[in-house]
Order: sequence, then structure tokens, then C-alpha cells
Amino acid sequence: MANAKTLTPPDPVDRVLPPRDLILYGFQHVLVMAASPITAVFLVAQTLGFDPALTVSIISATFLVCGLGSILQSFGPAGFGARLPFIMVPGGAPIAIFLAIASQTDVQTAVGAVLMTGVFYFLALPVFRRLLRFFPPIVVGTMLLLVAVNLVKIYGGTITGKPGSEGFADPVNVGLALATITLTVIFSRVFTGTLQRISVMLGLIAGTLLAAALGRLDLSGVMQGPLVAVPQLFPFGMPKFDLIASLPLVIFSIISMAEATGQTIATAEIVDRKGDAHAIVPRTIRGDAVASILGGLFGTSLIITSGENIGIVRATGVRSRHVTAMAGVILVLIALLAPVSRLASVLPGPVVGGTAVIVFSIIGVIGIHVLSRVDLREHGAMFTLASGLAMGLMPILVPGVYSQFPQWSQMILGNGLAMGTITAAVVNAFFQFSAPKPVDATEHA
Repeated sequence: MANAKTLTPPDPVDRVLPPRDLILYGFQHVLVMAASPITAVFLVAQTLGFDPALTVSIISATFLVCGLGSILQSFGPAGFGARLPFIMVPGGAPIAIFLAIASQTDVQTAVGAVLMTGVFYFLALPVFRRLLRFFPPIVVGTMLLLVAVNLVKIYGGTITGKPGSEGFADPVNVGLALATITLTVIFSRVFTGTLQRISVMLGLIAGTLLAAALGRLDLSGVMQGPLVAVPQLFPFGMPKFDLIASLPLVIFSIISMAEATGQTIATAEIVDRKGDAHAIVPRTIRGDAVASILGGLFGTSLIITSGENIGIVRATGVRSRHVTAMAGVILVLIALLAPVSRLASVLPGPVVGGTAVIVFSIIGVIGIHVLSRVDLREHGAMFTLASGLAMGLMPILVPGVYSQFPQWSQMILGNGLAMGTITAAVVNAFFQFSAPKPVDATEHA
């Protein structure tokens, strides 16, 4: 009896898997998230005119910080990191804001904005913690639905290309994406055990092989260039600190905290983490702050907790945070091995897009599951969800709807995820705290 406690199996999130499984499942996380840092860096490089050597250096730095951040969130030492299976990536909205700041001023000012925003996370956290009660399941579920729609829309562009460009909606590319989705579903049905859990990775690999067979995979440049990539501190020179120019990114950090709240609560539920999930949120935000500051030192934009891997955790049923820690180790190795970084960059866009679409759609399913705990027949809940979706979907589905508004307001109004989440939280609070008190019949007796 004295040894009963020592025989108690660990929680699924704390379970240490065999090394083979850790590497296999960790690599699956890496394959699913790899498109995000690659796409982000190439977008910045093309917009700001980086030379190839600088581009490779920034790709390497981005993988390095994403890897270190994932390890931090997975292990959570000293309250920095959630101790949940999280992967960190450069967010889409932060990249857009980073580019806007760099275009209006210069890249050194944009890097300074990243560093200032990382510090702001710490300053704002004590106040934000008091606002966590405004994020009940109705708000979190709304946000997860909007995350899914927004990510599917973004990564759908990797399948079709830009409207008006040559080869837009090429049937072969669209067919590759659909084949990747179909193969992923088939693998998840046909296989069992470990193979079923890595069905997403198998779908991506099968889609890549199909693309190679169709002549849509170019490996010619993978072995050209140096073998080792060493990220350098301050690759653009010393950062400049301009508070006014940095405001859009600082404002976004508040939205990012709201996103981190929903992702933390959803992930904690999926992995059956014991205790109050809201109490973990500050740890997640501290991890985001550290990773973002580190990213700024290496010339990247904000590196934040990703909703992308929530779908992987849910689809595979592998809930161990040690898997994402291993994914972090793999990302660090990719950062240091230049040919591996170049190989990741040549994965066919339609195949990556097809994998992303199915994984991100699973995030929407998670949102629906969270909302299933809410009585949507109740007047306040119905209008909370409806108003959140209305304000969130409009800028996602109707780009440019706020294009004639002042530039500062477009940063918020034009971000569907931000507007939907904020609207749901405000409307829910309005119905909850302004409801008329029931009349006590004894007072009128």
C-alpha cells in the first residue's frame, strides 16, 4: 500500500513515450507546422527585398526560436510555459503588422516593435488575468470556430495561388490538395495504432510523393549552399525603438493573449489536464513573451503559441507534452542544418495546404464541441454566438470591408479573429451582467 502512489500511471499529458514514438509523433507536428514559418519568412523576404543568404539566415532563426519556444511551453520551467503540448509559430497577423511597420519606417524599427511588444506582455499580464472570467465556453468556442475559418482561408491560398496570377486554381494543384485530404482520411480509417495516429503525416508524405510523380516537386536546390546555418543576433543591425510605430503590434498582443486563452483552455480540456485551465493561461502568455523577445533578437516577428497543433493533438489522441518538446528539438536541428531547411521550403504548396485545411477544420470541430456545452436556445448565448460570428466572419469572408476606415481602426476591425472574440466577450458580458434581477414576491406581499 505504501507504494500505491508510485504505481499510479501519470496523466496522459505528462506521459513519456518511447523514443521511437516521441520522434515519430514529434516529426508529424513539425511537418504540419513547417509551412507557417517558411511562408512567413518568404513573405517578409520578398516584400523587403532580402538577399538569399539573409533569407536562409532568417528561416534558420525562425525555426530555432519556434523550437526553443515549443520546448519552453512543453516543459514550463518556473512558470514560463503552460506544460501543455504546444507548438510555437510566427503568427499571420503579426507578420502583416511587422511588414507594415517595416514598410512605413524600416526593418530595425519593426524589430524594435517586436522587442517592445514582448516586454508589454509582462506588463499587461497582471491586468489581463483579471479579464479571464470574460472567456467562458461560449466565447472560447466562438473563437475556435473563427480560428478554423481564418486558417482554412489563409492556407487555401497555398492551394490556389493568388487570384489573377498565372496558374491560379490550377486543377492539378487543387487535385493534389484534395488527394492529400482524401489519403489522410483513408489512412485514419484503414490503419490502427501508431499508423493511425500519424495519418496526417502519412497523408502529407503520400501527397508529396504524388506531386513528385506529377513533376511538381523540385529538389534541385536542396544541396546547394552551406551545410550549416548559424542564426545571427540582430541580422539587420541594432533595433530602433519607436513607441508610436510599435502601437499596432502592441495592440495586437492583447488580441494574442485572448487567442492564447482560448487555445490553452481548449488544449487543457483535450489532454485532460487536471485543475483550473484558466490558471494555466498566464504561464502560456509568459512563454509567448519570452519566445517573442528571443525572436526579436534574431530578427523575426512575434513567435506565439499556435492553434495549429491543437487539431493534431485531437486527431491523433497523442496528448503527451513530451511529443511537442521533441518537435521543438527537431525544429532546432532543422534550424542548424541548412539543407533540411531548404528541403522543408520546397514541400509542394498544394500538399501542405491540403494537410493544413483538414487539420484546421478539426479545430473548428473542437469549437463546436466546446459550444455543445452551451444552451444555444438561451437568448443571451444565441446572440453572443451570432454577433461574434457576424463581426468575425465579415472581414474574413469579405476582405476590404473596412478599407475606407482610418488605418488605426483597420488593425482591429479588419482582424476577424480579434473582432469576433472581442465581440463575443463583450456581448456575453452585457447579457450576463445587465440581466434584470428576479423579483422577490415576498417584498410585495
